[in-house]
Amino acid sequence: MDRLEKEVLAILAEDCRYPAAKIAVMLEETEEKIANAIRSLEERGLIVKYTAITNPDLEEDERVEAFIEVKVTPQKGYGFDRVAEEIAQHKEVKSLYLMSGAYDFAVIIEGKSLKSISRFVSERISTFDCVLSTATHFILKKYKIEGTVTRNSDEERRLSVQP
Repeated sequence: MDRLEKEVLAILAEDCRYPAAKIAVMLEETEEKIANAIRSLEERGLIVKYTAITNPDLEEDERVEAFIEVKVTPQKGYGFDRVAEEIAQHKEVKSLYLMSGAYDFAVIIEGKSLKSISRFVSERISTFDCVLSTATHFILKKYKIEGTVTRNSDEERRLSVQP
């Protein structure tokens, strides 16, 4: 990746709504050069998806998210990759990471209720032959997502009751 692509990627990572024309002005380049850089980043898979970060506290639809620790036995000849591919196939899985430490995978899932997440873990994740154990942690509130604070600036702040 060259310098221009790195700069374009940094700008889009900060706010993916910027059009090529605005990025061109910011970087003092031509719009065509920026558009080509973006297209190249997309084609090579460096840009995977453009998305919006939403404030879950203000959304009308209720949904529950959970962070699941999964301990597995790696499969011979494939390591962790095959297990990860199987877990990732489920629509409930939002994110999946290979981890160092006490567990192998961190899985973030979304469901309509605590019960639906519990069922997913017990009926889907835990049923893989290679899964040794799981630990589910429900996400209660998100304060910061992808580097962005979610609290509204005009929200009332609670007064501290500590001396």
